[in-house]
Amino acid sequence: MNIHPTAIISEKAELHPTVKVGPYAVIEEGVKIGAGSTVGSHAMIFGPTIIGENNEICSFALLGGAPQDISYKGELTELIIGNGNLIREYVSIHRGTPHGAGKTVVGNNNMIMAYSHVGHDCVIGDYVIMVNAATLGGHVQVGDRATVGGLVGVHQFCRIGRFAFIGGGSGVGLDVPPFAMVTGVRGKMRISGLNKVGMRRNGFTRETISKIDNAFRILYRSSKLLHKDAIKKVEQEIVDCEYVDELVAFFRTSKRGVVKRIKSE
Repeated sequence: MNIHPTAIISEKAELHPTVKVGPYAVIEEGVKIGAGSTVGSHAMIFGPTIIGENNEICSFALLGGAPQDISYKGELTELIIGNGNLIREYVSIHRGTPHGAGKTVVGNNNMIMAYSHVGHDCVIGDYVIMVNAATLGGHVQVGDRATVGGLVGVHQFCRIGRFAFIGGGSGVGLDVPPFAMVTGVRGKMRISGLNKVGMRRNGFTRETISKIDNAFRILYRSSKLLHKDAIKKVEQEIVDCEYVDELVAFFRTSKRGVVKRIKSE
């Protein structure tokens, strides 16, 4: 009774008995869906795709489609989605590529709003919000509790740090550091401040936020220091803070470069 009679489901798909499937949905071979999940009308899910428990997949979403990569020749890759995600209308999330990670991964408790796109080999953490029509190119990494605003385009291989907030309509071509609020188009991205509201809501103490703020001041306002020297200064002056250590590690491991401009420039 949970599956509408017009839904088309492969005999080789594995659905928990509590899964609900709406009219005209298509679920193909190699798909596994966990308990309590729902699939809306006209949604399409291709395998191999593993979907966890208590996910809500809305109408016309397309999950597990072949990657949009000209080198892809039908190799076996996969999409993995965790638990408690809300995936709204017309969202598309594609599988990985063999020359990438081989899989696209979406964590837990994320909200991916209508018309958003998650490209091949992306890795999305937990409690991420992607606002309407946000787009991630291939191989993008998004940290926990980050927010990607509406109509934002993120270039492939970029990283978005935890608790980052990207303003609507932005074009991201560089890594976005953890805890930062950024906005702007490619080449003119600017740090507009820290995501203090998000940090407070998640239990960051005033002392911790102050340390992160001081780290950003050194990194972005030390005009007489080379960038590498500013990073060293942060390490020397702000100790015993795991979040500052996380920020420093993010800068040190960036391959595309980190957004460096600030609002007052």
